[in-house]
Amino acid sequence: MRSAARALQSLEREIVTCRACPRLVAWREAVAADPPKRHRGEEYWARPVPGFGDPEARIAIVGLAPAANGANRTGRVFTGDRSGDWLYAALHRAGLANQPTSTHLGDGLRLDGVWVGAVVRCAPPANKPTVTERDRCLPYLVREIELLPALRVVIALGAFGWDGVLRTLAARGDAIPVPKPRFGHAAAVRIGDLTLLGSYHPSQQNTFTGKLTEEMLDSVIVRARDQD
Repeated sequence: MRSAARALQSLEREIVTCRACPRLVAWREAVAADPPKRHRGEEYWARPVPGFGDPEARIAIVGLAPAANGANRTGRVFTGDRSGDWLYAALHRAGLANQPTSTHLGDGLRLDGVWVGAVVRCAPPANKPTVTERDRCLPYLVREIELLPALRVVIALGAFGWDGVLRTLAARGDAIPVPKPRFGHAAAVRIGDLTLLGSYHPSQQNTFTGKLTEEMLDSVIVRARDQD
């Protein structure tokens, strides 16, 4: 597993220096140069955001992309915004994180058996990457998944994450069922040696409206934790 950790660190160094998508580079840096008042004076990460977690992970959680004033600010995926508050609190309740909060790099957060990543690594305008931007970034997720030797389950957050994971698994040579599995909360499908689970994304749009509750998110994470 030490070799996996070294390989993931090498991939991280590659990811954070990527400037392949001019629109995303311009947006992430513009947000950092003119942040909202609540973040004035803070130093923004303003780079692509690598995955984070345990190199011995059995579970990978895949979101859409960094939030403009969340991970684009803090430098860690799902950190510094309400979506991250929900996700890491759920992981803590399941015994997969040592604390329920993720506020900044160096806050002491550790994950046990979990890796968290995204389909797109830069914050996109309106939270909507283009198809071209998605496809340019997808090889990073392919390599990340291949570098997690103990991986057994992937949780896709939202329809974009679900589609991105299916494309990732296809790119690494797995046979995708036909017709293509449809996204839904608690949807499940076996692909190759992995189980793919779906969950509504813990965005405020879903959590404030009750479309996603703590119990619903907990159920998916516990199912992944207990998967053989």
